[in-house]
Amino acid sequence: MLGRSSCLFVGLFLVACGGAAFDGQVYRDGDLAFRVGPRPANWRALQAENTLMAFRDDRDGATVAVNGRCGKDGDDVPLEALTHHLFLHFTERKVESQERLSLDGRDALRTVLSAKLDGVSKHFVVIVLKKDGCVYDFLHISGGEQAASDEFEGFVRGFATLSRVEE
Repeated sequence: MLGRSSCLFVGLFLVACGGAAFDGQVYRDGDLAFRVGPRPANWRALQAENTLMAFRDDRDGATVAVNGRCGKDGDDVPLEALTHHLFLHFTERKVESQERLSLDGRDALRTVLSAKLDGVSKHFVVIVLKKDGCVYDFLHISGGEQAASDEFEGFVRGFATLSRVEE
C-alpha cells in the first residue's frame, strides 16, 4: 500500500513540476508566470506552434493567440519594432492604427492591421508589452475587417505578471 501511494505522490510531483500549465486564468511555465482576464466560454483551446496558448472563437470567427518570451529581446527594442517583427513573413501589410496603452503598469502598443500570408488576407489586433526582461504578444486574428471583441479586450486587460510564489 505504501508503494502505491508513494508512486502516486511522485507522479503528482512530476506533473506539478514539469511543463506549462494554464488553469483558465493563470499560466505558468518555469520562470514565466502571468494572469489574464476571464476566458470566454465560447473560446475553445487550440494546439498551435510558437504560442503559449491559442483559442478559437467560433462565434466570431476569430483566433486568439498569446505568446511570451524572456531574455530574447533586448530592453532597448521599441514596441513598434517588436510588433513589426511579428509580421516579417506577411505581405501587403497595412497598419490601420497604433496607440499606446497602459497594461500591468507598463506601456504597451496596440496595433490594428491587415496583411496577407500566402495570399490570404487577415485582420489583426496585436498588443505588445515589455516587462521585466520579457515580451508578451496578444493577437486577435480574423478573416475580415472585424474589430477585436470586448471579450478579447477584457482578456488582455486582465493581464498581470506573477512571481513564482503568487497565485
